[in-house]
Parts: sequence; C-alpha cells; structure tokens
Amino acid sequence: MASDPKTPPRTPTSGSENAPTPHLGSGRAGRRKPRTLKQHLLRRLVVLVPASLLAILVMKMGWLDQAADKIQFDRLAWFDNTKLVEHLRVLVTHNGMTDVPAKCLVPIVNGNDPPEATRIDFMERSNNGCPGKPGSFDRLFTIKVNRADRLLATDQGTPGRFHAIAQQ
Repeated sequence: MASDPKTPPRTPTSGSENAPTPHLGSGRAGRRKPRTLKQHLLRRLVVLVPASLLAILVMKMGWLDQAADKIQFDRLAWFDNTKLVEHLRVLVTHNGMTDVPAKCLVPIVNGNDPPEATRIDFMERSNNGCPGKPGSFDRLFTIKVNRADRLLATDQGTPGRFHAIAQQ
C-alpha cells in the first residue's frame, strides 16, 4: 500500500494499534448529554425575544421605510407619481414636517401642472384610526416639485410662499 505524499508517515506507538483516540473537543470522552426540552426552548427564546424586539423597534422608528426609500427612489422615480408620492410621504414624516402618521396623509397631485412646478397637496385624513376631528379633511401644506432639477419646496408655515426643503 502506497502512502500519500501529503500525509506524514505514521510512527509506531506504544501499546495497541487499535487503541481509541482521545476526544479532542471538550476534554472528555464520549458524547454530550442530550438537551432537555426546557433547555431547547430556553435557547430558542434567548434568540427570538431580542430579535423580535429589535424588529419592532426598527419598524416603529421608521428605519425600514427610510432604507426602502433610499434603495427604491432613484433619478427616474422623480417622473413616476407613485414613487414620488411615497418618497415625499417618508420625507415629511421623518424630517419633522408633520406629526401625522404616514397612513393618515393623503397626497393629491395636481395633474395640470408642468413638470418643473408640480404641486402636491398633503391633506390629513381623520377617520379609520387617524387623529383629528372625525369627518374633517384638512390641508396641511403643499409641496412644489421641480422634477428635472430634483428640487422640492413647501409652503408649510407660510401658505402661498414656498421655501426649499432640505433633502437627505
């Protein structure tokens, strides 16, 4: 039988050639004791509870919405009303322009405006779990969008007079 040139030659050991080799893992020979059901469940809970709490924190803080917006909103999205409205919804809720939850904002795009001055009115819905007086539909502010130059301006706080919005 030819030996492999990569493996070192075996040297004879004292004692029997068929002696069992010692277990190198934990220092004790043999297998570990199997886990009990209680140990198994506790190990699962130690992982699942913090992971669930982290997922809830990320969702409540809006970090997931912001990350999705950064990934999906590109140069061509400025010309897609649906993507633009979702981008603006994330922008106005996370930069402090309004305390109204995103699900309660109703953006209305004025389809008659030119691409360099498209106006989008943001209204506050006040039903289906949204704050405010039931049945009211109040205008919060307007955002003017210059799609070609990718610029935003709002009249928040100064109705009729637009000022630039800082973008992230």
